[in-house]
Amino acid sequence: MRTESRPAALSIEGLRVSIGGHDVLHGVDLAIEAGRVHGLAGESGSGKTMTGLAVLGLLPHGSRASGRIAFGGRDLLEMPVRELNEVRGAKIAMVFQDPATSLHPMLTVERQLTEHMRHHLGVGRKEARERAAGLLAKVRIPGPEEALRRYPHQFSGGMRQRIAIAVALACEPEVLIADEPTTALDVTVQAGILRLLRGLCDDLGLAVLLVTHDLGVMSAVADEVSVMKDGLVVETGPRGQVLREPRHPYTRSLLDALPVPPGENSP
Repeated sequence: MRTESRPAALSIEGLRVSIGGHDVLHGVDLAIEAGRVHGLAGESGSGKTMTGLAVLGLLPHGSRASGRIAFGGRDLLEMPVRELNEVRGAKIAMVFQDPATSLHPMLTVERQLTEHMRHHLGVGRKEARERAAGLLAKVRIPGPEEALRRYPHQFSGGMRQRIAIAVALACEPEVLIADEPTTALDVTVQAGILRLLRGLCDDLGLAVLLVTHDLGVMSAVADEVSVMKDGLVVETGPRGQVLREPRHPYTRSLLDALPVPPGENSP
């Protein structure tokens, strides 16, 4: 267990969200630190994805958000859309559950990687292409130069998810929100994606918010874990503490649903 904390790269305080007059988040508090993976767990409908969407200002039409989302000394909830557009994808990026919907099927991998760089970083075409090939190598895509010329459908599901992660990293963000990035993958591919996220966090100093319903996934990669139920964080703490000695009955019920208690094999 750590004895001291680092300044949060992203801090969520008292976040409330309502859609059509119905409250879906009831005062969420989270702190995501640089170089750490913060797992956000809970069943479907608990508010995990809504929290991530609120950070990027991608809430459904007609929704209202209040509270504070602090990043770089600013409150994202108070930021004008024009300024928020410069943060999205550049400083804070998101990887979605299904790369088939987040990657454009009619655009080459090269174009999907380089357009972000040229817009946000202002680099030329040649430099953007070199950076793109380097990113594909970093996420362990074989033959990155050739892969740039290919289309998403020419890759397996696991490789597409790696490409989606590369796209999210294209502009060297400080915060990465990974929303159920391994749900649609088989166990072996899932383990590879988790190792990749852990390595990128360690190597690049990313602050990663990993959204998942699976506490088993948390046991493999997270430093801290928060558990959500009905739009509220009911428990937060270091991974080992939450998974071995849960304080909230809901956390215990999630652990009891696992075939093997994750804390037994957690470092």
